[in-house]
Amino acid sequence: MSSETIEHVVLFKVKENTDPSKVNAMVSGLNGLISLDQVLHLTAGPVLRTRSQPLTFTHILHSRYKSKDDLASYSAHPSHVSVVKENVLPIMEDIMAVDWISDGPDDVHAYTVPPGSAIKLTLLKLKENLGEDVKSEIFRVINGIKDNFPQISQISFGENFSPARAKGYSLASLAVFPGVTELEAVDSNHEFVNSQKEKVRDYLESVVVVDYVIPSPQPASL
Repeated sequence: MSSETIEHVVLFKVKENTDPSKVNAMVSGLNGLISLDQVLHLTAGPVLRTRSQPLTFTHILHSRYKSKDDLASYSAHPSHVSVVKENVLPIMEDIMAVDWISDGPDDVHAYTVPPGSAIKLTLLKLKENLGEDVKSEIFRVINGIKDNFPQISQISFGENFSPARAKGYSLASLAVFPGVTELEAVDSNHEFVNSQKEKVRDYLESVVVVDYVIPSPQPASL
């Protein structure tokens, strides 16, 4: 039996020539939000690579919640507001966020993604005036990717429900791999990847793809 999981992803573009200590303070501040009661899983750090034009990003945050209410409580929490105001906004050139509902496991431990895992985030902006059946077809294609690649340990997809900062991207998917090697093995299967893209290409205005490796927790400084 599955239960609802809320996926929350924020993409950041840090201004060029920002002092590295300020970037580190942002990443540390964001990762510290894992301590908030509402958060099931949270990780933040530099992206491995982005494949999207003209949008480019330098950092990502991915977190999970049991409900939209929990996400709202996290967003409004004074600790979150403080980190955004003091550490994020002063060094930010661009920011983008998407939220979606995905079926998730009952076991709370499965909500987490182990350090060292590689994540592929894909955001889709659809052409205008497409029917609901198109979204279903796209989600069917995404689901089929996992069936063909046992290396994918988790896959999540859904329709964005927070359009304010999503730049018009309405569908999202997130695939989790044990590591970069497994992620690149899927990327290198050009024939299959291109065949899947071909199925949905006519529906899409643009695509953002971001790869990210979850860093190991840093030991607390003495």
